Amino acid sequence: MPVTLETQNSQLIALLSGELDHHSIRTIREDIDTAVSEQQPSTLILDFHNVTFMDSSGIGLILGRCKIMGGIGGTTTVRNPPPHIKRILRLSGIERLARIEMKPIETEESQ
Repeated sequence: MPVTLETQNSQLIALLSGELDHHSIRTIREDIDTAVSEQQPSTLILDFHNVTFMDSSGIGLILGRCKIMGGIGGTTTVRNPPPHIKRILRLSGIERLARIEMKPIETEESQ
């Protein structure tokens, strides 16, 4: 599954994985949008830790979710993008709309 959704407090966390391209984005977008509509979170966190590839569809995914979250008074955070994706995000100017953060990955051993 390319996206797993978790809720923590008033945050919706979308754990993305694999390739974000025009083949996979539609389902991911629908799953996230449904959860945002139902839960009305204050923050949407898009966790890119397990993303191996992203094309312009991934930029579109982020931009669209920023717009939706802004519409409900919320914010969007892009968490743990791999270096090659972080570079794409910075070049695209995503930082003006969404926060980019690096957070240590919690493993079963560290819990």
